[in-house]
Amino acid sequence: MWLPIAGLIVGIILGFLVSVEIPLGVVKYTAIAILAAIDTILGGLRAQLEERFDLSIFITGFFANTVLAALLTAIGDLLGVDIYLGAVIAFSIRIFGNVGFIRRDLLERYWRGARQREAAGQVTR
Repeated sequence: MWLPIAGLIVGIILGFLVSVEIPLGVVKYTAIAILAAIDTILGGLRAQLEERFDLSIFITGFFANTVLAALLTAIGDLLGVDIYLGAVIAFSIRIFGNVGFIRRDLLERYWRGARQREAAGQVTR
């Protein structure tokens, strides 16, 4: 579980240290790629907490989601319709769902550990 978190921290640090100018024409694609990456990382964390993480599913999910979102964005650009907003909404819903699950799971683990420590302390008295 520490590897995705370490990768996220390294990515955030690199993002602050390296100045990258994004051309205006690819801003939508960049936003979609960032959302796909965040969704994949949080999905991987959730799968790890549920003890069903699979690296091949993690990697293929990242590329499949990114390609599909980029395809929707490109089709939307061709048609003059902001179809990429569908991908943004879908990724946002998934991100919030995964964050909610991770938060609940970590809190349950913390409280369960606290109760066990408390019970162990009561037994030794």
